Amino acid sequence: MPLPETISVRYTDEEAGYVTVRPVVRQTFRLNELLDMILSVAGKDVVRVQQLLRSGTVVYHFYRYSWEGFDADPAELAEALTRFPDADPARPFVPEQCTIALLESGGPTPRHLLELHRDAVSKRRIFHRQSFWVRLLEIAVHEEVHYHGYSYGRRADLYRLDLDAENVTQIADAAERLASGNPRTTLSALHAAVSILFVCQRT
Repeated sequence: MPLPETISVRYTDEEAGYVTVRPVVRQTFRLNELLDMILSVAGKDVVRVQQLLRSGTVVYHFYRYSWEGFDADPAELAEALTRFPDADPARPFVPEQCTIALLESGGPTPRHLLELHRDAVSKRRIFHRQSFWVRLLEIAVHEEVHYHGYSYGRRADLYRLDLDAENVTQIADAAERLASGNPRTTLSALHAAVSILFVCQRT
């Protein structure tokens, strides 16, 4: 069957293990809107996206979305997905495009320990010419950052900086000298992290 242009979607808070009486909200999504949400969960994998469309449910940002599942023709679905960006390992790291730095834990399923937002950490402390954000990006440029893929959820390219004793010391020093407010949270997350993901908006 051809891909539908619009889909009736129901959603409610996702509270695993609990019975909730919160109302179910109904909304009509355009196909691209539904695909955009599914890509944030599944990535640009035609088979996986096809499975989710057929299942008629997905959990996104703590909400469970459901619709009447349907079978999507693989060729039509692949064509529809060409409208969305692809990962591009050839894209250079451009510090000016970065808006968030994510400190990540190690292990098979890394967790985000802390999100540093450019607007929040770009404030300069009194008597200092440089902000912590600018110094952090200087360190990242000097080190070897690696392309880490495209995030559909954040609509941005990701670049990874692996942490070692040397650059952790440099970043910790910058946080203590330049970060506005109390840098303890940043320092605590930094010493538990194994990498930093820089979120760079694609222009």
